Amino acid sequence: MIGKCLENVREKTPLVHNITNYVTVNDCANALLAIGGSPIMSDDIEDVRDITAICTALNINIGTLNKNTIPAMFEAGRISNELGHPVLLDPVGAGASRLRTKTAKELIERVRFSVIRGNISEITALALGGGTTKGVDADVADKVTEETIDSVIAFAREFSIKTGAVIVITGATDLIVDSRTAYAVKNGHAMMSKVTGTGCMLSSIMSAFIAANGENTAEACLAAVCAMGICGEKAFARLGEGDGNSTYRNMIIDAMYNLTAKELEEEAKYEVR
Repeated sequence: MIGKCLENVREKTPLVHNITNYVTVNDCANALLAIGGSPIMSDDIEDVRDITAICTALNINIGTLNKNTIPAMFEAGRISNELGHPVLLDPVGAGASRLRTKTAKELIERVRFSVIRGNISEITALALGGGTTKGVDADVADKVTEETIDSVIAFAREFSIKTGAVIVITGATDLIVDSRTAYAVKNGHAMMSKVTGTGCMLSSIMSAFIAANGENTAEACLAAVCAMGICGEKAFARLGEGDGNSTYRNMIIDAMYNLTAKELEEEAKYEVR
């Protein structure tokens, strides 16, 4: 199932337009190449009008917003919607500043997203607003645990129904939720949090997966999340004495390059909730 999703990425080589975080743009491009996609990085509004039209998916990451990139995000989203291309939103830092939160919310209002992927605080800020302290809100404002997972899934499902997007919440346990299905993924390694950009890389490769597997977006997201986690595990297993997070980052990308569909099927750790 998910192994076929990876095969489709490598067979179709989807061209992904990334308006993404300047901190991690090179890693995102290399991760896309490693997994079998093809990256284009463009964020000037005059350029994106042409670039968006020739791509097969759009990845919008708000990690380094500025006055030039914000209009480009809306324009690229509009064109992608007109062309029927899948669009992913990575609301980096939503809830941390007024600009990020406002921009992400306006993007959701004006652009039809196939996937919204973030950590639980980012998704909570967009779905519920900041500062919630009780009930289900309190559960989802912290982290996914065995005690809170059902509440988080219910909250994510409501957000999915409202936006029409698959909601992907990443953390120690990753969740992929739409109006009908929920997957909980246990792949990955704690050291991935020591590398700036693993989330950004995931959003980029996930855009390729949803472009190459248009018939089932949730399954494509599951495949991407499992692939990223497995590569984190494989990279950690290869670390030697004196290696650190910089070597680890490169080994994650190497693991993507070498990941097979068979390994993805056999090493994925997930359950349907």
